[in-house]
Amino acid sequence: MDRFYVISNSMKDPEGKIAKKIKAYLNFRGKQCIIQERQGKESLRSYKYTNANLIPDDTECILVVGGDGTLLQAARDMIERNIPLLGVNKGTLGYLAEVDGDNMEEALDRLIDDNVVIEDRMMLEGCAYSHKKKLLQDFALNDIVIARSGRLQIIDFNIYVNGEFLRSYSADGIIISTPTGSTGYSLSAGGPIVSPEASLILLTPIAPHTLNTRSIVLPADAEITVELLHGHTAGWDEAAASFDGDTCVKLGIGDCIRIYRSSRMTRLIKINNISFLEVLRNKMNDQ
Repeated sequence: MDRFYVISNSMKDPEGKIAKKIKAYLNFRGKQCIIQERQGKESLRSYKYTNANLIPDDTECILVVGGDGTLLQAARDMIERNIPLLGVNKGTLGYLAEVDGDNMEEALDRLIDDNVVIEDRMMLEGCAYSHKKKLLQDFALNDIVIARSGRLQIIDFNIYVNGEFLRSYSADGIIISTPTGSTGYSLSAGGPIVSPEASLILLTPIAPHTLNTRSIVLPADAEITVELLHGHTAGWDEAAASFDGDTCVKLGIGDCIRIYRSSRMTRLIKINNISFLEVLRNKMNDQ
């Protein structure tokens, strides 16, 4: 690889030291590297670190400095570009961003020599509807979460799979995740850990009002519909569907969201010659 682009999370790399270090080393090796300029007012809740329009067409690799959240945002923003992403971890727990300061130059050398593996990760696509009117259509690498919004009251909803009724829930919400997302919110809600190489969709309820709290594993080609109900709680506020914790759409009684495997993929660069099981073991030992 010869042409690189760096996206840096200013909350994790406030002075851009890591981004500048990457650029300096790649330039030293005779390679082209551009650091995306920071724009606008930055905040923890609303700032976008990625602007796909600024990235040259001949870019061969995008290095994302931050944590898994920054990499997720970049994956969604870059979905039309099909450029491989490499995460440089400056967060607290990186399952996706595997490069850190200790192996930075080694990782860059391997990128330059094309001594890497590029993994295609499945993504989800969701369409939210209100009275058959489309509200929002978006993508997620990790998960799409339908959860309560407003007062601390449970919501009631039906789950359909390929048009067939599966079951009803009274819960704080439900997480529909990819294998990549199994180590995210789904894991915190009690869902299983799945190898990112698997091809499936996970359904994990959030604090369900039932003794049955288990996740449901579905084939990757399943289409899931979540329909919000009146339920037994009078006057509940709106729910919301969020895509990788970023884009969000409000939903009311009778609204629904269809979720299915996207035809688009995220291309993640794997530097380390270690298995998912070894990464998992190391992360679990750190807790």
